[in-house]
Amino acid sequence: MATPKLTRDQAEAHWRKTSSLMWTILFIWFLASFGVHFFAVQLNQIVIFGFPLGFYMAAQGSLIVFVILCYWSSTAQNRIDEEFGVAED
Repeated sequence: MATPKLTRDQAEAHWRKTSSLMWTILFIWFLASFGVHFFAVQLNQIVIFGFPLGFYMAAQGSLIVFVILCYWSSTAQNRIDEEFGVAED
């Protein structure tokens, strides 16, 4: 199957959208990975279901965020690719 040819403007628009998505996901990943741990002591003052929030976010919350980010990343990138006609079958 031949890959579709994009004009320069289309390729730049595709990259802008892809790059924007990438930086947004990277920012959310950074917050879930490091931001929660920077404020763990303050978050531990909040208790949910008997567990301190800082502990919960480090043990479970971050993992949930990562799974959601993976799903969102793939579906959003597929939408961008379909918009520009470069989606895979």
